[in-house]
Amino acid sequence: MPQPSDIEIARAAAKRPILEIAARLDIPEAAVLPYGRDKAKIDRDFLAGLGAPRGKLVLVTAVTPTPAGEGKTTTTVGLGDGLARIGQRVAICLREASLGPCFGMKGGAAGGGHAQVVPMEEMNLHFTGDFHAITSAHNLLAAMIDNHIHWGNALDIDARRVTWRRVMDMNDRALRDVVTALGGPGNGFPRQSGFDITVASEIMAILCLATDLADLQARLGRIIVGYSRDKAPVTARDLKADGAMVVLLREALQPNLVQTLENTPAFVHGGPFANIAHGCNSVIATRTALSLADIVVTEAGFGADLGAEKFLDIKCRKAGLAPDAAVLVATIRSLKMSGGVARADLGVEDAEAVTRGCANLGRHLENLRGYGLPVLVAINRFDGDSEAELAALRSYVEGQGAEVFLCTHWAEGGAGTETLARRLVEVVQAGEADFAPLYPDAMPLLEKIETVARRIYRAEGIDVDAKIRTQLAEWEAAGFGHLPVCMAKTQYSFSADPSLRGAPEGFRVPIREVRLSAGAGFIVAICGEIMTMPGLPRTPAAEGIGLNSEGQIEGLF
Repeated sequence: MPQPSDIEIARAAAKRPILEIAARLDIPEAAVLPYGRDKAKIDRDFLAGLGAPRGKLVLVTAVTPTPAGEGKTTTTVGLGDGLARIGQRVAICLREASLGPCFGMKGGAAGGGHAQVVPMEEMNLHFTGDFHAITSAHNLLAAMIDNHIHWGNALDIDARRVTWRRVMDMNDRALRDVVTALGGPGNGFPRQSGFDITVASEIMAILCLATDLADLQARLGRIIVGYSRDKAPVTARDLKADGAMVVLLREALQPNLVQTLENTPAFVHGGPFANIAHGCNSVIATRTALSLADIVVTEAGFGADLGAEKFLDIKCRKAGLAPDAAVLVATIRSLKMSGGVARADLGVEDAEAVTRGCANLGRHLENLRGYGLPVLVAINRFDGDSEAELAALRSYVEGQGAEVFLCTHWAEGGAGTETLARRLVEVVQAGEADFAPLYPDAMPLLEKIETVARRIYRAEGIDVDAKIRTQLAEWEAAGFGHLPVCMAKTQYSFSADPSLRGAPEGFRVPIREVRLSAGAGFIVAICGEIMTMPGLPRTPAAEGIGLNSEGQIEGLF
C-alpha cells in the first residue's frame, strides 16, 4: 500500500481548536485573535505584558543542503513533539513559507510526513497575509520614491542612485532587471531598477527583528532608499513613508499560532531566506515562546554555514538571546551526495561515500562548537539507509566526540525523537553552553566579512574590489561600522560555487556587491552569482498543483 502524501497526512490531522492550543501555554482567550478555527494571531497588549524569557532555547540546523533533502523543519517539528511526549512544556518557532518555492522547486515550509505543522495548505499559501503586508509596505515605499521625483524632487534624489527595488512573493527571473516609467512624462522619469523576492526585502528582516510597533516604525524610518545628488542618504522617514508603512504592517507584526499534528503549539512568523537574508523567524515569536514555554525549538534556514551563523551572529546579537544547545540534522542520502554520489545512485549502498560526506558534517559540527554550544547530531532516517552506512556515520560522529541519534519522526512523529528529546533535556538543564558570537561589534566591516569566510566557510580569503572597500569605509565613517554582516551566498556549498560539495578547501569568496540595510541593522555582502530574485526551474512544482474533484488542493509538498 503506498505511503500517504504529506498533504494527505495533514488533511487527516486531528486538529484541536486554536483556543485550546493557546491555553496549553497559558495564553488567555482574550489574547487570541482567531483566523478561522485552527490559526490565530496573538494580541500585542498581551505580548507587551509578558515577563522576561525564561525557557531554554534550542537551535535546529543542518548540514549543507543537497537535492536529496535533509528534513530540518521536519526534525524541528518532530523534536518538539518528542519533547511534548516526555512531558516538557514546549513551543516550536518556525518561519512562514514563501509562495516562490512552493510553486518552484523547494516546496513548502510545514515539515513532512508525521512531523508537520497544520493547516499545511494555508500555511504554504496565503496564511494570515503577513507576506502580502510586507510586499505592500515595500512597494508603497517604492511608489513614493518615484512619486517624489515626479512632483519636483524636493529631496534632490539622484535617480541614478535609487537603491530601493520592488518585490513580489514569486520566482520570476524576467523581473530581475527592468526599466520603469516608460511611456512619456506623465509616467515619471525612466530609470533602471528590478525586483527581489519578498523574503529578501529589508522590510521582511525588519519585521523579524523588531520588538514592538514603535521599534518597527523607527527601523522603517531608517531605511536608506537612495542618495541625493550630493550623495547624502535619503531615508523612508525623509519621504514621510514610515507612518503608512507601519499601518500596513500593524497586524503582520503579531505572531501567528498554529499546531503540529500532535497538537504541540507552534509560532510561525516571518520568513527570510538564509541564503539571501538572515534566515530566522521573528524575534517577537521567539521571545514570546521563551516567556511561555520551558523549552523552545527553532530552526534557521539552509545549512549551518548560512542559517545558524546568521541566527547566532545577527538574531541572537540583536535580540540578546543565548541559545542553550544546537541540533545538527543530516541524512545518509545527503552525506552520500556530499561524498560524491550522484542522485540517481543514492539507492546503492555506499558506506565509503558516507564517510567522505561526513567531512561536511564535521565542519558544521566544529563551527557550532566554536560558538560555545553543546551539539547533538540527529539523523533523519530513511527506509533505504543500510546498517553499514549508519555504522559508518556513527563511527565518524563518535570519533568527533559527539552524540548521534537515529530519528524516525517522518514515519512515527514525536515517538521517533523521544531518545533525542530525553538527552536534549539533560543537556540544556546541565547549562553547559557558553555562547559567544563569532566577531565583536567593533571589528571593521571588511574584517567581519573575511572572518565569516575564513572561520565558517574555511576560505583562503575574500576577493573585494576597490569600489566595495571604499563603500564599506564610507559606511563606517557614517556610523554603521558596528553592524553585523549578512552573507548572501549559495546554500549548496561552503564556497560561493554551488558545484563544490562536501568540505572544499583552497577557494576564495568573491564579494560582488554590498548593501546597507540600515533599518534592519546589518550589511549584506553578496557573494558570487547568488540571486535575490530566484527563477523557476525547468519543471516548476506549479505544473502539478491544482484542485481535485472534491475541491481539495493537490500537489503541495
